Parts: sequence; C-alpha cells; structure tokens
Amino acid sequence: MNLFRPLFLLLAWLGASLLAGNALAQQDYATFKTNDEENNIEVFKQASPAVVYITNSRLVRRSFYSLNPQEIPQGSGSGFIWSREGYVVTNFHVIQQASRLTVTLQDGSAWDAEVVGAEPDKDLAVLRIDAPADKLQPLQVGDSSLLEVGRKVIAIGNPFGLDTTLTVGVVSALGREIDSVSRRKIRDVIQTDAAINPGNSGGPLLNSLGQLVGVNTAIYSPSGASSGIGFAIPSNTVAKIVPELITYGRVQTPTLGISLLPPQYAEYYRSQAGIRGVIVMDVIEGGSPERVGMHGLRETNRGIALGDVITAIDDEEIVNEDDLLNALENRRAGDVVTVTTQRDTETLTYEIELQASQVP
Repeated sequence: MNLFRPLFLLLAWLGASLLAGNALAQQDYATFKTNDEENNIEVFKQASPAVVYITNSRLVRRSFYSLNPQEIPQGSGSGFIWSREGYVVTNFHVIQQASRLTVTLQDGSAWDAEVVGAEPDKDLAVLRIDAPADKLQPLQVGDSSLLEVGRKVIAIGNPFGLDTTLTVGVVSALGREIDSVSRRKIRDVIQTDAAINPGNSGGPLLNSLGQLVGVNTAIYSPSGASSGIGFAIPSNTVAKIVPELITYGRVQTPTLGISLLPPQYAEYYRSQAGIRGVIVMDVIEGGSPERVGMHGLRETNRGIALGDVITAIDDEEIVNEDDLLNALENRRAGDVVTVTTQRDTETLTYEIELQASQVP
C-alpha cells in the first residue's frame, strides 16, 4: 500500500493544479489587469479628451487658366488643449503654410482655428478655437527635468490619421539635439522608443501620472515610419514659450542691441579666415553696446575690416548665431551680461544690458 502513496500524492497535486488553472482561465478578464495595464488605461482615459486632431489645408489655383482657388489638404497632425480659453498647442510644422486649420475634438466636433503665435525655432505653435469651455479639457503640465532614462512615457496622437492612438515606451535618452524647421538646433530634446509616426507630431508625451512631459515632434527613420527613435520637446521648454506666444504672438527673446553679419557672409569668414564666433555688423544707435564701445564692421583704405567678434557670453562659448540665440533665450530684458569679443588680436569684455525685443 505504501508503494502507491507517492503516486496518489502526485495525482492529487496534478488534480489541484488543473483545478487552479481552470479557475485562473475562468477568471473575469474585464476585472483582471496588471498594475502597468491599469496605469496605461487610467492615463489614456484621463488625457485622451485633451488630444485633438489638426488638419491643414491651403488654397491653390486649379490651373494656369483659372483664377478660382481650390482648397487642398496640406497635411495633418496632433495637438492638445492648453486651457479652457480654447488655446491648442501643436508643432509649427503641422500648421506651416496653412490657409485653413481645423481642430477636431475627441467628441467629433470640428472647429476652425486661428494661429495665435508661432516659434519655428522650437517647432511650436499655439492655435485658438471658439469652442465652449465644457468641451475643453486641458492637460496638466509636468516637470520634464525630473525625467530619467528608463522612465515610462506614453504618447497619444493621430498617426496616419488614426485618431487617439496610444503607444507606450520609455525615455531612451535625454539632452538630444534636433534641427527645427528654421534649421536652428532644439536642445535638451527627449528621445523615446514609444512609437511615433507621421500624424503624431504635436501630440503629447505623458508620464505615468498623465502629466505632459513633452510634445512629440520628430522621428528618426529612413522609411519615415517609427523605428524606435522618436523625439519630443520637453515640457519645461513648452511651459516657457506658450504663455509668450499667447500674449505676444512670438517669443520675447531679449537682444544685445546689435545687428549680425548675414549667415552667408559669416560662413565665408569662418571657412576662409578661420573666424570662430559671431561677427557684429553694426551696433544700434543709443544702445548699450554703443555706449560701452563695441564696434561693428568698419571701412578702411584696404576695404571692410571686422570689428568685434563675440566669442562668449557670461563664460558660455559662442561659436555661431545658434549659440548666441540659445544663450539669450534664457535671459530677460534688463539683465546685464558679460560679453567677450575678439577684435583683431585683442580680447575685450563688455557689460551689456539686454534690451526687450521689438513687437511688431
């Protein structure tokens, strides 16, 4: 009898396991969710009403012989509600060259949109729609400086026109640089492996709390489709720029009170003469640079001679115009900066008070 006891115990264990497996298989799938699934669902339900679909069309003449314009689709993308006043944030390249913009909310209602302000250098734009406040659910803006490589992020957008699509990934890298529409570098960009495809542009990148941490802006892919490398403008940059676009229509980057040599000529000096820095073409009359003795180009009996070439601002190296603009955009009018220049073989320093940019 004792010989059969181990076999009996084995059969009993197998029977119990089968019963447990059947119980698990019969568990109600609607109530069973992993912690990660629950978070994804919660974030989507919370944030998706804020995500909008943007269509861009423009007027063109149908033929050389016809003066009647025809509206044709220019492109589409994503965006999100910024406030209940009807402000919508998206990428500048989504609305570029548009004659007409339409914003479609999650409930299917479509609204004509006007451009409030744009910043091509950061690929951001703000639109406004005249929709009732109860239809508009803004996103909560998070702190992108708290992101770490490996943290989960969620993208919601309209890839290929498929509305309110969710993709999940992680922060793959931080501090990346990409080119904007204006060819200026956008710094501190977030890299993610969350699938981002054409149509996701302008949509939000969210953290696990459903807070905005980035605006999806580009993919790196030879095929033009997601290859696991997407980029988003950090929310801290967005939070700084959007209020200025709403108030002024453009970013209020202060100025030094100088004019720069046009890029094509500056590039000649860099390549042919080895100039490293930003060439001052002229100083504005009555401005701080003129008062402290900064000089632009000057005419000599040998031709045009260089004046000051800016090489640093507050010990931050300035190599080209992009560096100069990046150095100024984090400062305000009235700030005093130390500008280092090279004039012939002499190194000079000036204390310059920044001026407010002129709003047209």
